[in-house]
Amino acid sequence: MNTDPTGKTLLLIDGDPSHARVIEAVLVAGSESPVHFIWCNTLGGGLERLSDKGISAILLSLPESQGIETFDQVFLAASPTPILVLSSSGDEDIAKEAVRHGAQDYLLEAHVDSYLLSRAVRTMIERKASEDSLFIEKEHAQVTLNSIGDAVLSTDTLGNITYLNVAAENMTGWSRIEALGRPFDEVFRIMDGSSHEPVRNPMELAVQQNRIVGLTPNCILIRRDGFESAIEDSAAPIHDRNGKVTGAVMVFHDVTAALGMAIQMSHLAQHDCLTNLPNRILLKDRLTQAITLAHRNGHRLAVLFLDLDGFKHINDSLGHSVGDKVLQSIAGRLVAAVRHSDTVSRQGGDEFVILLSEIKNARDAAISAKKMLASLTVPHSIAEHNLHVTASIGLTTFPDDGEDAETLVKNADTAMYHAKASGRNNYQFFKKDMNVRAVERQALEEGLRYALERDEFELHYQPKVNLATGEIIGAEALLRWLHPDLGVLPPLQFVPIAEDSGLILPIGRWVLREACRQARAWLNEGLRPIPVGVNISSLEFRSNGFLEGVRDVLKETRLEPSYLELEMTEGVLMQHADSTASMLKTLKIMGVHLTVDDFGTGYSSLSYLTRFPIDTLKVDQSFVQKITSDKEHAAIINAVISMAKSLKQRVLAEGVETLEQLAFLRAHACDEGQGYYFGAAMMPVQFAKLLKTGIAPIARQNFIGAPS
Repeated sequence: MNTDPTGKTLLLIDGDPSHARVIEAVLVAGSESPVHFIWCNTLGGGLERLSDKGISAILLSLPESQGIETFDQVFLAASPTPILVLSSSGDEDIAKEAVRHGAQDYLLEAHVDSYLLSRAVRTMIERKASEDSLFIEKEHAQVTLNSIGDAVLSTDTLGNITYLNVAAENMTGWSRIEALGRPFDEVFRIMDGSSHEPVRNPMELAVQQNRIVGLTPNCILIRRDGFESAIEDSAAPIHDRNGKVTGAVMVFHDVTAALGMAIQMSHLAQHDCLTNLPNRILLKDRLTQAITLAHRNGHRLAVLFLDLDGFKHINDSLGHSVGDKVLQSIAGRLVAAVRHSDTVSRQGGDEFVILLSEIKNARDAAISAKKMLASLTVPHSIAEHNLHVTASIGLTTFPDDGEDAETLVKNADTAMYHAKASGRNNYQFFKKDMNVRAVERQALEEGLRYALERDEFELHYQPKVNLATGEIIGAEALLRWLHPDLGVLPPLQFVPIAEDSGLILPIGRWVLREACRQARAWLNEGLRPIPVGVNISSLEFRSNGFLEGVRDVLKETRLEPSYLELEMTEGVLMQHADSTASMLKTLKIMGVHLTVDDFGTGYSSLSYLTRFPIDTLKVDQSFVQKITSDKEHAAIINAVISMAKSLKQRVLAEGVETLEQLAFLRAHACDEGQGYYFGAAMMPVQFAKLLKTGIAPIARQNFIGAPS
């Protein structure tokens, strides 16, 4: 290990060990000081060493097969470290091309000796150092020149021009040669920006009064070609060595951009930068003014709080750039749906507040809300996607629901949450009892934030049964929240809140891990192996790292993938069908079972069933519960069973509660069933006993060939 003549570190990239030893020996022999010599025999090794930095120069021996390509890779990784190419006589053309691509120089191997190589390295490093030094000096000079941005203009005591700098030339439109000796008023024409009246010559005042004179505020300079610009600064007298005034100098600069920036900053302070809609600051101002006018004139106004349904899915799956375009499209539609006198504002995220400044009655507000919902249902064509977006709207009116801006917006927000709870894509008027429920919802959300760390969740398991034999062939994991004050809460009472707040992601990860852990525990107990089904929300399925998370949980719990069944609704699968297909195929390759939950309640198009590797269709319980009383529901289930069999998919009927329903399903060859008839969701210990004993005798006796 040794150093080059300048005491810097040299890197040789050369695949020939004997050649590398010669180069090192030559450098050592020709150097006047110790040499730190690093040799890498592969391009990859050299590039990896370059990532550590600290290399002063590179010696590169180009291979015959990929000479210039090799150089380009090293040059890209090494910049700005200088490179000396070592070339054989037959590859001199490649070496010359490398110089054109950025190498400092090249040296033919036949001419390599201690003197030439050391001199070439020294020259290369010194040249690079000189280039760096010149660049720094040039940068310093450029910064200094650029910092002189003010215009400078001077006159003699008679008011004739004696000097203009470049900035003054640009601002007045007069060159220095043309302006010299001309009257100041001819070259420097200024007027009042408000009145457009001429302004007195500040240079003349500076000479006459022998003091610094500031320009008139709001002063406009008229350039030689008539272009106007706002300027500001001051004029001062020039003295000779005896203190006598010999003229005046003015330093001024263009403040047009600054004034424009001030106007722009004022606009930005009151408007949303993405949609250019009024923000919450400007909305509050307009709403306060509208309330004052409404109070004075005795009319009513309305506030609509609009929140998009499921917008986070778009951001998570397609990216924020697509999400931003969707918000801009929505903003345009909302503005088009109201009057010019109304205000559409964006509060942030996917929340909008609309002020209807004057309405006759609440019915007018409802009409506007319906119009907005209808306008949003039309697909948004963005980035080759037809995106469907709906919204939930809460409405308040003045003076019924509040007499100040803050109360009206707050109550409209509360009503919006009730619109979401009522199925979304609808509007709800504020009612006073909503505040009580809003407080309850807030309390639930707050409790959810600590429920995981306080170990307040548990999973219950409901059996899935083979309808031909009565055998338990699976279990669905169902989440329960052991609330410290409210007792056991089912998913419907808190999962929507978890989805809205984003808490569904950590909760969902816990459910997946716990279900897999329990399935592994049953296997360890020697119980008959069955798959455990876990419900996956859209937010979980579209979240970053979902596939990796499934792999990690299976590995952590040592559960075979075939014992995990992921259940997703049609809505989850169809949001972005192309990416869904890819993810489902990956899960299928892993060995995980895939089930469509609540089948029949979602998309009318069934083409996805041929595109996605689905194992099971779970017919929604709303169909099952009416199969013995409603011919249409019976026909639907029969059609689903036939279709699934043709696609080699199994069918599971949810919500089986009666013997009549069971008989119908068995008669139509439905594969599996789930419901209270076979057993409610139960604790893991109870389910383990059920696996040993089978389903209850009263249910088992209705199966032919069922196990005893």
